[in-house]
Amino acid sequence: MRALFQRRKVSGCCIKGQGCWLRPPAVQSVKIVQEQFKARPDDILLITYPKCGTTWLKALAFTVTNRFRHAVTGDDHPLLTHHPQDLVPFLEMPYRQLHPLADLEKLPSPRILSTHMPVTLLPPCVATLGCRVVYLCRSPKDVLVSLWHFLYKVNKNFSIDKAFELFSKWESSYGPIWEHNLGFWKESISNNDRVLFLKYDEMMAQPVEHVKMLAEFLRVPFTEEEVRCGVVEDVVHLCSFDKLKSIPINSSGVSDRIGGVPVKNSSFFRTAKVGDRANHLTVEMGEKLDDIVEEKLRGSDLNILTSSLLS
Repeated sequence: MRALFQRRKVSGCCIKGQGCWLRPPAVQSVKIVQEQFKARPDDILLITYPKCGTTWLKALAFTVTNRFRHAVTGDDHPLLTHHPQDLVPFLEMPYRQLHPLADLEKLPSPRILSTHMPVTLLPPCVATLGCRVVYLCRSPKDVLVSLWHFLYKVNKNFSIDKAFELFSKWESSYGPIWEHNLGFWKESISNNDRVLFLKYDEMMAQPVEHVKMLAEFLRVPFTEEEVRCGVVEDVVHLCSFDKLKSIPINSSGVSDRIGGVPVKNSSFFRTAKVGDRANHLTVEMGEKLDDIVEEKLRGSDLNILTSSLLS
């Protein structure tokens, strides 16, 4: 396989290749996925840029697709005893001891898998076989703040100013974010039966409507009886931030989910609020990011700065 990445490091943090920045451990993982992953036509891929609601999307997709096997209101629902990150395995993250690619072959169809890879790095078999993709994007300013909080728990020397500097230059893992978003936005337009493009802010504002949309896209639509009995609302409640955060498996314990660095399970549940950037970014920082994103997305009809439901 041809080399994917140049050996160019930025602040000892990331390596760039094919227009994408990756942490060094993830480079090898991406190569393994490119070379070894065997897609199935009915695979479901949940794709996000880091800190865009990945854990929430995993919980929702798992619950919706498995509700006939696991009653949403049941006392033994897997979400009550398993971290959402472990119910939907990542393809490329460098913790192969948790989810080796070989083990993915043992999963029954349809498989629900997850990745942070941009469209340019996805194995060709994903498109060739017509795998369905659910893509969730979020306001870049909220992403920056959430990402900084997550990384700050690992490295206390990582300041918000440093995070802003790297993010505004798009030198952050899996970045640049605008290119990540735009790639799947274009795919959703040309292949709308295969790619569902969702916005975090809009899902937070109208969760019931979006859960119905998700179920329809995943080919497990809610029946009239389920809607009448409030099953959709039950899914929204079970997968809500407050509910997930309160579950013991999510509020305690430590796991290796980012490549050799122990991270508290609770680190995946901070606030989930829309607009939290106002508490951390200066006005100048916010305006600079807005200007950059507007320039990069000009002419695409994609708006990730504000939600149409919230404006």
